[in-house]
Amino acid sequence: MSAKLPMLTGYRVLDITQFVAGPTCTRILAELGAEVIKLELAPSGDRGRASGDKPRDGKFKTGSQSTYFFQHNHSKKSLAVDIKQARGRELVRAIVPKVDVLVENFAPGVMARAGLGYDELSAIHPALIMCSVSLAGQTGPLSRKPGFDYMGAAYAGITSLIGEADRGPAQFATAIGDHATGVTAAMSIGFALLHRQRTGEGQYIDCSLVDTYFNMHEVNVPKSSLRGSSFAPKRAGSLHPDGGPTGVFRYRGEEFIPASTRRGGDATTMPRSSTSSKTGSAVFRAAMRPLRRWRRNVCLAHRFSLCTRPWPIRICASAERSGGSGTSGSANSTSPGWR
Repeated sequence: MSAKLPMLTGYRVLDITQFVAGPTCTRILAELGAEVIKLELAPSGDRGRASGDKPRDGKFKTGSQSTYFFQHNHSKKSLAVDIKQARGRELVRAIVPKVDVLVENFAPGVMARAGLGYDELSAIHPALIMCSVSLAGQTGPLSRKPGFDYMGAAYAGITSLIGEADRGPAQFATAIGDHATGVTAAMSIGFALLHRQRTGEGQYIDCSLVDTYFNMHEVNVPKSSLRGSSFAPKRAGSLHPDGGPTGVFRYRGEEFIPASTRRGGDATTMPRSSTSSKTGSAVFRAAMRPLRRWRRNVCLAHRFSLCTRPWPIRICASAERSGGSGTSGSANSTSPGWR
């Protein structure tokens, strides 16, 4: 079979973004074949250049390349422009008619105050697709607030769900929301290009971290709509709020097995409590459910700790080995299998 051209070959993107969310979007477009021109703010450029490791070769030590910058901006062309100067803004306006897509992630209002908002740019290029990536969108009570990944997680109610029940909230150790928002923005741009091909119309896309994180609520949104103020999600460690048991269990040494069971699955052959019968109190059954999950997890932990071969015992869904000495194991107690 002959090699096919990348899907976005022939499209040109003007990338006025920095850090993670915006650059992730444009990196995906570049990986799919688009010509991405990264416009960095003179004189320092993308502030991601200051993060990560520098090249080991001494002759590159004074350069601005870094592992952090390269991860999110490879496959792109680059130039630096001072858009605070009138000549810099005129240069941007001169480039816009020559591109298909413009992506920016300034705080809402910055591009408009510079005379580079969608209304101004679409007037000189009606077919332009422009995507703005921000903390909480271009309108609304939080729209004027700049912010990063962890702030979006907190505003969307995700941070309060992370961690053990008897401790304070924790944070993800990686920028999940930034990456997911970048993927969402790239997907939306792809749809907008398809729409433009069919209709000739340009498009403005408003993509935010809070929206991305809010859509990560797997079961809480309909529950909140149904129960109102009586519903308050709780932290539960590795337990899934709508099923289980789930967790990361010690196999041997510093090797662990992430495992989950389907709702109602008998993963541990535990004797069922009589309270699970149809004649039992629904309120009492609901109160006992966390205890039953905890007991099943204890049994799973014990079984995995006794394993001599790397395969799970009667696990009713997925289990796979994972190695390493990351945080999933460093905080475990001395009892095998505790998470």
